[in-house]
Amino acid sequence: MTDYLVRAIAKSGSVRALTCVTTNTVSEVCRRHGTLPTATAALGRALTAGALMGAMLKSGQRVAMRFEGNGPLKKIVIEADSDGSVRGYVGDTQVHMLRPDGALDVPNALGRAGFLTVAKDLGLKEPYRGTVQLYTSGIAEDLALYLVESEQIPSAVGIAEFIEQDGEVTACGGFLIQAIPPLDPLVVEELMDHIDKLPPLSELLRGGKTPEEIMEMLLSGMEYDILEKRAVGFACSCSRERIERVLISMGTKELSSILKEQHGAEVTCEFCGERYRFSEADLERLIAEVEPS
Repeated sequence: MTDYLVRAIAKSGSVRALTCVTTNTVSEVCRRHGTLPTATAALGRALTAGALMGAMLKSGQRVAMRFEGNGPLKKIVIEADSDGSVRGYVGDTQVHMLRPDGALDVPNALGRAGFLTVAKDLGLKEPYRGTVQLYTSGIAEDLALYLVESEQIPSAVGIAEFIEQDGEVTACGGFLIQAIPPLDPLVVEELMDHIDKLPPLSELLRGGKTPEEIMEMLLSGMEYDILEKRAVGFACSCSRERIERVLISMGTKELSSILKEQHGAEVTCEFCGERYRFSEADLERLIAEVEPS
């Protein structure tokens, strides 16, 4: 099944919800980075969180999410666009930690102490930025805390994955539900109680439930309208021109030093692994662009 996301709103206007399946996207990104299972689970959850956040943006906008902890994974960096494109990477791809019950230990891999920073490029002079401390380091709960504390929106977030022992991603997806002001405490309480009674999300995803079917279960008993069905997939925004701008921003002194000592440069995109090589002539041209003769 192709990865996609569904966005809906209650007919009463009190609740909006998003559900998605991201299995293929997570599988591709993790294959590119060669992650071990626990790193795969962490990156998969964060990619799904990014897809959900990106779907709430207007056309042309972008969100960046950075989970930084004191565990061996170090960090998870995600970018997501309003069109469903998502990409990301982890600080250490070779982290594999298990809980005593044998489950993948994402919280301790990321680290219990740290921060989640979300930056939204809304087309303004400066991006909107918010930071919260990591709550559980399990990704979904941390995103929910961010939405409540930084954006003042009561939210429920669920993200789950299933990874085989050989590291294959066989299921991944999630949901995000928000109460829309003016808040009705009774609606929020009933909705949270209903979500708690549903089968585990990983079980639903492994059973092949579609985003529409998961939405129907989440909003059971509530009339709602499907607003949009949107494809989700990996796409990187890097290009040779963009890397050149990064090199130019380093200044002539640094570029001249690289030219003298290394006689060229190779830059690898952290999101997709694409390598961009710059010869001596390329560097001389960039230096000339900064300081034209």
